[in-house]
Amino acid sequence: MKVELDIRKSAQENAAAYYDEAKRLREKATGAEKAAKDTERKLRELEKEIEREKAKPEAKVRVKREKEWFERFRWFRSEDGLLCIAGRDAGQNEAVVARHLEPGDLFFHAEIHGAPATVLKGGEKAGEKPKREAAQFAASYSSAWKLGSSTVDVYAVKPPQVSKRSEAGEFAGKGGFIIRGEREWFRNSELGLLIGLGEKGVESAPALRGKGEMKDAVSVKVGDLEKGDAAKLIAKRLGEKADLDEILQALPAGKFAVE
Repeated sequence: MKVELDIRKSAQENAAAYYDEAKRLREKATGAEKAAKDTERKLRELEKEIEREKAKPEAKVRVKREKEWFERFRWFRSEDGLLCIAGRDAGQNEAVVARHLEPGDLFFHAEIHGAPATVLKGGEKAGEKPKREAAQFAASYSSAWKLGSSTVDVYAVKPPQVSKRSEAGEFAGKGGFIIRGEREWFRNSELGLLIGLGEKGVESAPALRGKGEMKDAVSVKVGDLEKGDAAKLIAKRLGEKADLDEILQALPAGKFAVE
């Protein structure tokens, strides 16, 4: 073993220099050992975190789909495939008539204050069944449900019979219309809806139409159950795919019997 000495220093000074160098190397080795242990500990923690992430169930990714124009309104398709739309409020009632009531359609309205403007597309040539379905839809989203009525009269007219201005030149208020001429009546239309899961999420339809293409559906009528409680019960029956907020939006104002 070779030992280098500095001839300019005494034996004691050379010994002290070697002692200091040995101390420095020991401290360096201790630091390296500590760093290695810290690295190993972090690696073990990282491995555990990876295992925990692998054990977690895969998150469900909701893909936002592009909605069709009629989905902003209340809507359903009749048993014959005819589209029926209804306004959610006074502003939508205006839009339903001004933008979407066309020749060949039928306009439906419950004979009660506070009812949606309802349009059955191609309704003039429709049979009795789809017209009764549209009448029940108009009835179910009217204020009759909130009042606790089980039935209400509904009428249907052709587009030229619907106007915003009376013969005296007065204008109907927002969401209101002037109806002229003979009406087709659907007396004592029963209130009743189906709330179910369709291709577009939670959908509603008149009970007369039946389940149709809905995967699952729950029947609701006028009852004693508060809206929030009814929505939770419907969500439970429809399963985890049913969105509670969508169910609440699909229900009219009032109380319910969930069947």
